[in-house]
Amino acid sequence: MLEPVAAIERGAEPSGVQVLRKMVRGMTGLQRAALVCLVVIVLAGILAPWLPLPSYESTAFVSHTYAFPSLSHPFGIDGEGRDYLARNIYAIRVTLSIGLMTALIGALIGVPLGVAAAYLGGITDWIVLRVIEVVSVIPPFLVAILLANLISANVLSLSVIIGLVLWVPVARLVRSKVLSVREMLFVDAARALGASRWRIAWRYLLPNSYGTLIVALVLTVPTAIVTEASLSFLGLGISPPTPDWGQMISQGIQYITYYWFLAVFPALLLMVTVVSLSLVGDWLRDWLDPQR
Repeated sequence: MLEPVAAIERGAEPSGVQVLRKMVRGMTGLQRAALVCLVVIVLAGILAPWLPLPSYESTAFVSHTYAFPSLSHPFGIDGEGRDYLARNIYAIRVTLSIGLMTALIGALIGVPLGVAAAYLGGITDWIVLRVIEVVSVIPPFLVAILLANLISANVLSLSVIIGLVLWVPVARLVRSKVLSVREMLFVDAARALGASRWRIAWRYLLPNSYGTLIVALVLTVPTAIVTEASLSFLGLGISPPTPDWGQMISQGIQYITYYWFLAVFPALLLMVTVVSLSLVGDWLRDWLDPQR
């Protein structure tokens, strides 16, 4: 009875903190830098309305259009007289919203199909695999361009469009994981006790596939962000004056030979966000892999 008290008196850390520290210690220096960059970017996007920034729509600086970066305007002023730092930070909200909603839509489509194909097998597995093959043959970006031309672009519609073409990797990963889990002894025990197929799938198979699912979703977000930025670069994404990195790069690249900051800053933020997400996803994959 003295050991727990002694542990408390010594300031023993909660198990969650210990796990978090162990996870961070297992990261490489590059992955730690990526995690820090990602946290800063996410916090900047979340706290954008409360930061001391002018409105991203405000043209109060129209007398200083195309002003180069300075102490008062670190990212400069665009051609409409708007503070470019404010527009880039607000673009984080748009980009991350589309990335997260796309991952959610991909999960809503890919997870049920992957679980059903792996556990039910037979004709269900055959149908799901044929659907995956058909969707995989068609270049997803071309499908996204076609759908974006047919639907009015906003955050929700772009998320749906991109989610409809990015669910395939999620379904494949979940299917492969469930195929290995369904052969384990606890699944045989649940089946012997009379548990229904769907109870086994949702109560035993899917929870034991959470690690794979989390990694699949995290790695879907950077792909979704790049796809959305590409659509916006082509003029099929978010419409002005709502800020979006792809749209800003497209507009700024026309003046790249002189007003370099109009294209460079959003391109750098896009690159850092995508690379950071990819490195954090790789770290999660290594951490959640039991063989490692």
